[in-house]
Amino acid sequence: MANSLISSEVPFDTDGKHTGFLRLPHSTHQSAYGWIPIPICVLKNGEGPTILISAGNHGDEYEGQIAVTHLIRTLTANDIRGRVILMPTVNAPAAGAGTRTSPIDGGNLNRGFPGDAAGTPTQMIAHYLESVLLPMCDYAVDLHSGGTSLVYPATTLRGPAHSPQEETGLSLLYDAFDLPYAWVFTGGGGTGSTARTAMGAANRNGVINVMAELGGGGTVDRDVLALTARGLRRILHAVGCLPDYTPDAKRGTRALHVQGSVYAYDTGLFEPTRDIGDDVQQGDILGLIHDPATPWRNAIEVTSPYTGIILAKRHLGQVRRGDAIAQIAQDADR
Repeated sequence: MANSLISSEVPFDTDGKHTGFLRLPHSTHQSAYGWIPIPICVLKNGEGPTILISAGNHGDEYEGQIAVTHLIRTLTANDIRGRVILMPTVNAPAAGAGTRTSPIDGGNLNRGFPGDAAGTPTQMIAHYLESVLLPMCDYAVDLHSGGTSLVYPATTLRGPAHSPQEETGLSLLYDAFDLPYAWVFTGGGGTGSTARTAMGAANRNGVINVMAELGGGGTVDRDVLALTARGLRRILHAVGCLPDYTPDAKRGTRALHVQGSVYAYDTGLFEPTRDIGDDVQQGDILGLIHDPATPWRNAIEVTSPYTGIILAKRHLGQVRRGDAIAQIAQDADR
């Protein structure tokens, strides 16, 4: 399939519920003919759309991994129409290590598309997703979070549409996910046809897709997890893959355009003075950087170069020059 060296233990075109692994060949000193297991579940029942729901693109992002795992345990082939492909730990090496990047090759999967069929493990995974799985799909949902260093509220990410048909599909996913916030891209960024992200890979294959940022800080937020689980079933119903599910009433989403990130220019311990969802004006103080190694020095104020609301903030207390401390967004209708 597309010259990929990765093989699948599960069929994609046979009705039923199939669970197993993608086998990524990986020869090491301890395992000459070994392979890296990437878990996958395919549910197929007759004709209908195909949707890929994936998580663990970054291994330290957990709400999505749990939500997809729950779908695998609870859905049956009789529940669905069409085909649902579920992958809770796309970047299995990173997920196993609980790290953003792969401990094998240091690769960041969401910066590695379109990948390489005969490259490093991360490149091989990217190539398989872009060249084998996504061409099967009509829709895709890629679940992320702020990882170890950042925290987000439950936020849908969607790119711009390039046709009325694409806008209809994107609006369908966006409205069905129904998360409290949405980051709406106005340009290419990580979404365009040349982007090295999962969104870019889906766009190159003509797949209607959204992403999500769901909590973070290296922990699992119960409220965010509940919103994720609800949203995924609403999406499956909206695209026609979960016909007997009855969605609850729509709660509404605050659409935002991100203005930019705020960065540390000093090393020390960051004390935040604002929280996610707070309104800020340009010049407002977002926090203080303290230097306990030289405690008689005054704390350094970190101010916002933007006006808007805080969409994400740093979770880790220690900061170095170049670390993102916060992300500021503005309402899309502005």
